[in-house]
Amino acid sequence: MSNLAFNRHSVWAIYKFEMARALRTLFQSVVAPVITTSLYFVVFGAAIGSRMAQVDGVAYGAFIVPGLVMLSLFTQSISNASFGIYFPKFTGTIYEILSAPVSYLEIVIAYVGAAASKSIGLGLIILATAAMFVPVHILHPLWMIAFLVLTAATFSLFGFIVGIWAKSFEQLQFIPMLIITPLTFLGGAFYSIDMLPPTWRTVTLFNPVVYLISGFRWSFYESSDVSVEVSLAMTLGFFLFCLAVVGWMFKTGYRLKS
Repeated sequence: MSNLAFNRHSVWAIYKFEMARALRTLFQSVVAPVITTSLYFVVFGAAIGSRMAQVDGVAYGAFIVPGLVMLSLFTQSISNASFGIYFPKFTGTIYEILSAPVSYLEIVIAYVGAAASKSIGLGLIILATAAMFVPVHILHPLWMIAFLVLTAATFSLFGFIVGIWAKSFEQLQFIPMLIITPLTFLGGAFYSIDMLPPTWRTVTLFNPVVYLISGFRWSFYESSDVSVEVSLAMTLGFFLFCLAVVGWMFKTGYRLKS
């Protein structure tokens, strides 16, 4: 029983350390994404919104809100989790963590939990910022929270994988900048994929980000490019896949013990 309590304290210590790091970089963690979101509304909401009144019966400014929240959630979840595990590798303190009486699962819970917590908080701040520009209606708040939490946990796991895989700070930025951000822009964050020609719509359906954004948008307006059941299944599938990869990395010691 005492061992279990010690493990809980260890997990809590790692979690608090990671959360404290966000407070030390408050501008980078919160202020910068809020300013970026405001600029998106100025550019997309004013410039494009003035020429596109509604999408699927929803005012364009309100339509892009779920996409903006997801864009911030994806990038911040990956960034927080990847840096969180990469920095101990970079400084060599990862060996102290691996040799401590904390299981691999508890290490993942601590790091991924902290990254997801920061991303969820930021997502809610982005949502509050968006509400200053356009009226936001959430028809299914419980589903909205469920998609928010599940997506943050999934991409924090993915970021954890990136952090273990990366051998340099350049590689740490490679996946988010050159893969995730383009997939988000091409995943219906700022438009409905029904607006695309049939061929391109079919191609877009191979983009996993489409399902994440579509399910999240459904919780707001009951408007989606794919059914909410498919969106939930795809999100859960991606989460389980990332969990399996993390488990394999710890089991084999991939780029952790060498």
